[in-house]
Amino acid sequence: MALSAQCQLAFSEQLLTLLKAGLPLLNAVQLIQSSAPKDWQPWLEGIQGQLKKGNSLSQSLAIQGALFSIELINLIRVSERTGDMQLALEIVNQQLESQIQLKQKVRQALTYPIATLGTSFLLLIVMMVWVIPVFKEVFENFQAELPAATKALIQISAAIQNYFIEMGICIIICVITLFFSWNKYTYLQKKGDQWAFRTPLLGKLLRIAALQYWCRTLGHLLESGLPLPDALRVTAHSSNHWISHDLSAEVFKHITRGWPLGEALQKADPNNRFFDFETLQLLHISSESGFLVNMLSKRANTLSDQLSKQLNNLGQTLEPLLIILIGIIIGGLVIILYLPIFHLGQIV
Repeated sequence: MALSAQCQLAFSEQLLTLLKAGLPLLNAVQLIQSSAPKDWQPWLEGIQGQLKKGNSLSQSLAIQGALFSIELINLIRVSERTGDMQLALEIVNQQLESQIQLKQKVRQALTYPIATLGTSFLLLIVMMVWVIPVFKEVFENFQAELPAATKALIQISAAIQNYFIEMGICIIICVITLFFSWNKYTYLQKKGDQWAFRTPLLGKLLRIAALQYWCRTLGHLLESGLPLPDALRVTAHSSNHWISHDLSAEVFKHITRGWPLGEALQKADPNNRFFDFETLQLLHISSESGFLVNMLSKRANTLSDQLSKQLNNLGQTLEPLLIILIGIIIGGLVIILYLPIFHLGQIV
C-alpha cells in the first residue's frame, strides 16, 4: 500500500532540511527515524539497510515496494546522475504540494454533491423497505384497481424486500469483480480513462488535471537537468493516466526520430484528445525559442488556476441540479403513492 502524498511530502521535506544542513544521506535518514511515527519505522529501517549495503537512495526507495510514487523515485534517480539531490527534493516537494492542493480542491467541490446523493439514496431505500409496504397494506383494503405506476412501485418495493440480501451479494460480487478486472486488464483501464474524458461536466476537469500534471512533471524533470527524450520517457512512466502515458511515449518516439517538439506533439495527438490548441501552440513556440522549462511551469500554473475556477463552478452548478433531481424523484414517489388516495372518492 502506497504512502499518502502527505507522508511522502513530510519525509521529503525533512530529508531536504537535513541535507541542506550538511548531514550525509545515511545520517539524515537515521535522524528522521529517531523522531518518526511508529508506522514509519519499518520502511525507514528498510531504507537504512539498503543504504548501508551501498545502494543509492532511489534504489532504496524502489525496493520498499509501491510505498513511494514512481515520479519521486525517478526524480531522485535523475538527481543522482546530475549530483543535485537538493534540487530534486525541492521539485518533489512542489509536485507533492500541488497534488495535495488539487485533491483538497476536488474534495471540497464534490463533498456536498456526494453527501447529497448518498443521503438521497438512503432515503429512497427507507421508502422502498419501510414506507411503501405500509401504503400497500392500506391499498389492499380499497378493493379497487390501483394505477399502473403505483402497482409497479409496489412490485419494485416487494422485490427489494424479498431479495435484499441477494441483491447486496450481487452488488458486492460485481464491485469485487470490477476491482480485480481493473487491476489486471490494461485494456479496461485505458477504456476507462477514455470514457472518463467524455463524461459530462467531469470529463473536461479530468483532462485539465491530467494535462496540468503532465506539464508540471515534464517541466520539473527538464529543470533537474534531464534531456528532453529522457524526461518524456520518465514522464510516461510516472503518469497515473493511460492517455497521458501513451501520448508521452508517442511524443518520445517522434522526438527520437528527429521531429521538433511542436510537431511531435501534433503527430502524437492529431485529434486533440489530450492537448488543447493553446497548450500546443505555447509549447511549440517555447521549444523553438529555448524557454520550454519556464513555459511548462507557467502553463501548469495556468491550468491549475483554470481547474480551481471550474471546480468552484462545478460545485455551484451541481447544487441546484441535485436539488431538482432529488425533488423530482421524491416528489414522483409521493405522487405515485397518493394516486389511489386521490381516487378514494370514486372508489367509495
